[in-house]
Amino acid sequence: MGKIEGIHHVTAISGNAKKNYDFYTRVMGLRFVKKTVNFDDPNTYHFYYGDEKGTPGTILTFFPWEDIMTGRRGTHMATEIGYSVPEGSLEFWLKRLDKENIIYNKPSSKFGDVYLTFLDRDGLKIELTVPETNDERTPWVTAEIGEDVATRGFHHVTLTLEDIQPTADLLVSVFGYELAKNHTNRYRFQGPNGEKGGYIDLVEAKGEQRGHVAGGSVHHVAFRVKDDATQLELRQILEDRGLHVTAQLDRKYFRSVYFREPGGVLFELATDQPGFTVDEPVAELGTHLMLPEQFEAQRSEIESRLIKLD
Repeated sequence: MGKIEGIHHVTAISGNAKKNYDFYTRVMGLRFVKKTVNFDDPNTYHFYYGDEKGTPGTILTFFPWEDIMTGRRGTHMATEIGYSVPEGSLEFWLKRLDKENIIYNKPSSKFGDVYLTFLDRDGLKIELTVPETNDERTPWVTAEIGEDVATRGFHHVTLTLEDIQPTADLLVSVFGYELAKNHTNRYRFQGPNGEKGGYIDLVEAKGEQRGHVAGGSVHHVAFRVKDDATQLELRQILEDRGLHVTAQLDRKYFRSVYFREPGGVLFELATDQPGFTVDEPVAELGTHLMLPEQFEAQRSEIESRLIKLD
């Protein structure tokens, strides 16, 4: 159908907010695109990290809950987030992870790509992948992480499932993906925009323990749609397939609908518009606490409860 443009963002859960902020801005070198709060829990931050403008396909977001228990990877969940990095950059990342005392595995290969797996401070599994084709996206760079090694955005997201077939059917027949590669129990699906949109890997793990989403886990995976009309058309198709889909929700920086795909993973369809510059200019992204309008009257109280990042 070609209605899905690729991965829009991935949202995960972390523990301490300062630890999360330090890891993704300093260690990983991502831009802090937006500092706001959880729509359902305004005394908890919602952090957005990405490239200079928070381009869809680069956005990793977190709900940091201070006392959250640690999650467990298993079936019925997204278990890996893959970033694209330039050829020749993995040696830099190995040294950096060593310096930061980050747990990692030695580089390996998958579908012809070399990759490096590590865990963030909360145990979230991340892969840095050198793709076969050079990723031309412009990265965000810092004083410590230059353009020759910086992440370009998402390369893939992995879902671990008891049975991949119902999820694969949804990806192919509704989202417009196609099976690109397969090795043993891992199946790589490519969207209508090719590798630019990010791959979805399905790992079939029959009999494996069901995962538990908590600290260090992916909360949901959001797919990119260009506008409201496309989103609502897809929403109707999903409902017609018997899936329970939420009404459209205004998330200020995009509009969203949510549903659980047949394998149990929470999916979101998110619009490109209006984007992250709706309330801050590009040069000031992430420098202010931006509140949804309904919480603005409570700003002083909310600010007093949030952990200071500096």
